[in-house]
Amino acid sequence: MNKIIIRTRNAEFQAELDDSDISNWIWLEAPHKLDINMLGSMIYCEMPMKVLLPKDGRTTQLEVGDVAYWPGPGAFCIFFGPTPLSGEDRKPVAPYPVIRIGRVIGDCSGLEDAGDRQRLTIEQTF
Repeated sequence: MNKIIIRTRNAEFQAELDDSDISNWIWLEAPHKLDINMLGSMIYCEMPMKVLLPKDGRTTQLEVGDVAYWPGPGAFCIFFGPTPLSGEDRKPVAPYPVIRIGRVIGDCSGLEDAGDRQRLTIEQTF
């Protein structure tokens, strides 16, 4: 598993990525400086990739802390709470199919203060 640090304007979060081509590309090409878009308790940042993307994705069965890649617009995503499509269980629901690629280690509730149109940086860690 590759480990990354996700930095926002006011906090730092560690995450583990799986061994997929998407995760390996993110880790090997780091650092990434991305602009944050917020949708409920979901952050997504445009990050086009030049890797073969799987066709299968999910909108449900996501958990708080999941890190995913959204192939449609080419975006790195972090789910840190309920999204506009969440049901009574308040679990995150993506607006379109995403590919789960990892997980934030520990508490990620501080991501709510990251701020729309602010900067997010992804760096390698060992």
